[in-house]
Amino acid sequence: MQLVSVPLKAPQRIGWLVLGFPIDQALAADMKALSGLDVALLVPQDNGSLRSTVSTLPAAATLTLTAARDEQVTLGGELMQLHPVSLPAGERAAQVLLLQSVDKALAPLRRLQWMLALITAAGVVVFGLGSVITARRVTTPLRALVRAADRLGQGDYSQPWVHAQRPDEIGQLASAFDQMRISIAGHQAEIHDLAFRDRLTGLPNRPAFRNALKTLIDRGGPAAPVAVLMFGLDRFKHVNDVLGYAFGDRLLQAVAGRVSGDAVRGKDLIARLGGDEFAVLLPDSDPARAEDVARRVAAALEQPLVLDDQTVDLSAAFGIACWPQHAGDADALLSRAEVAMYAAKRKTVPCVVYDPGIDSGSAQTLSLLSELRRALERNELRLFLQPKIALKTGAFIGAEALVRWQHPVRGMVPPLHFIPFAEQTGFVRLLTLWMFEECAKQWPMLHRLGVQRVSVNLSTRDLLDLELPQRLQAILQRHGVPASAFCLEITESAIMDEPQRALDILRTLSNSGYKLSIDDFGTGYSSLAYLKALPVDELKIDKSFVMAMEHDDDDAKIVRSTIDLAHNLGLSVVAEGIENATLWGLLRALGCDEGQGYHMCRPLPAAEMVGFAERWREASVPESLLVELS
Repeated sequence: MQLVSVPLKAPQRIGWLVLGFPIDQALAADMKALSGLDVALLVPQDNGSLRSTVSTLPAAATLTLTAARDEQVTLGGELMQLHPVSLPAGERAAQVLLLQSVDKALAPLRRLQWMLALITAAGVVVFGLGSVITARRVTTPLRALVRAADRLGQGDYSQPWVHAQRPDEIGQLASAFDQMRISIAGHQAEIHDLAFRDRLTGLPNRPAFRNALKTLIDRGGPAAPVAVLMFGLDRFKHVNDVLGYAFGDRLLQAVAGRVSGDAVRGKDLIARLGGDEFAVLLPDSDPARAEDVARRVAAALEQPLVLDDQTVDLSAAFGIACWPQHAGDADALLSRAEVAMYAAKRKTVPCVVYDPGIDSGSAQTLSLLSELRRALERNELRLFLQPKIALKTGAFIGAEALVRWQHPVRGMVPPLHFIPFAEQTGFVRLLTLWMFEECAKQWPMLHRLGVQRVSVNLSTRDLLDLELPQRLQAILQRHGVPASAFCLEITESAIMDEPQRALDILRTLSNSGYKLSIDDFGTGYSSLAYLKALPVDELKIDKSFVMAMEHDDDDAKIVRSTIDLAHNLGLSVVAEGIENATLWGLLRALGCDEGQGYHMCRPLPAAEMVGFAERWREASVPESLLVELS
């Protein structure tokens, strides 16, 4: 029961009014209706625990507590939050528990969470769609610009750049690139015109003529013959000398105009190759057709030319070469047409059709360099070695590396037939590196035979190559060979071409451990003062002095003086051209250190060095060796 006592006063207290209300299930239901909370009345028991007597909880939820406090309990499978309120009634107070379902309390928050999650997800989706749309708006034109830039890099300047009309920054960028495309296209056209057109006459130049010839050959095949008519004006140098170069230029312009007239067909290509030389490309033509064109061109040039009141009579020499009967490619066809033209000039005849017999030496020379390049690629070069012998002891101590060309058609080509052309074109650098590489490969075998070093010749172009020391060092490292295994031979003339530059290279090589030798000493132009400054270790006496010293006292004096000079400078001496035992004896008596020549051995393939070394060791008296030993 819940009792309420109220004092009765009239005006003095005359008594008490006591009202009692039962705390029952109905009251609990009313409280729940008012508060929205479940209510339970806990009554203390004898054992000290609290038991629920009145409760709005479901019947399945029983509540028995030893003490009531704020906490969360699970009732009927549902998490509830408890809040006790004490009802003091003597020693043992009853308690009212207010309970509320946690899940129901949090339900609005969970709905809010889901709503926020949905809003966030929708925001992410909208942001993603916006990003994709924005990215496509930006990246699509950028990708188009990249593709356009690739076309520009490949040389295609014909297509305008897309998005060049957009008002934003991308449009401005595309517009700038399009302006650059137009400018580059203009520059390229100008460069192409400069590269493939003769500025004086307006005709195609040699590269343009060669490209057109090559295209015609590649496209037509053997069934479509091609003729090249090349001609050079007679006495043109005399015109330049007498009337001046300006008059000569106007004369060339007039010649170009005449040749471009009715003398040739519309599909024939006319070009100025350089100087006073012109060429006509005649598709689907044979030698007879080319000779007919040559006669018409000659007739056009026969008419006197009047410039500045000066009358000039023109004439020309014509050379004709046809594909495929005269050459296998465009370059060879041009070369042979030129050979025929110069043959016509020499023979003072109007026209010559190419024939291998008219100038076989020139034809050989024209094709030799290209064949030499292919020889290196096809492994047609051969390494030969000529032994060097210590004259005092007769020991086989060194070898000079030489190159031979095993041509598949011409056979063994001597070095004098291809080395000069290699030196003129710079191809000799590749030959030097090839020889150095081959010698490095053979070094283990030669070292076992007692060879102390291998001599390799360096040309003038080698001494002008600032990267030569690094290239040689790379070969040594690749094969594990020391620099001391090589002696690098340099001619006096090679050193004197650019003395300071050559001296720098030689010092670098000497510091790297190579032994340096001056080849053909006595035939060049170096001074003794310059010789003293060179970091060389050896002088090699030219064979022209050695071979004649047996019968010529002057040559003997030169050899003796050279040996004494070298020894006084701390250099060793090698004599080449020892042809007999007498020369061997004379040189040894003069104190010459080493020698090479046919008396000891001719140059041999590298693989035959083992056999030579065995034969040489078996000879007890080297001076008595016969030439057939080699």
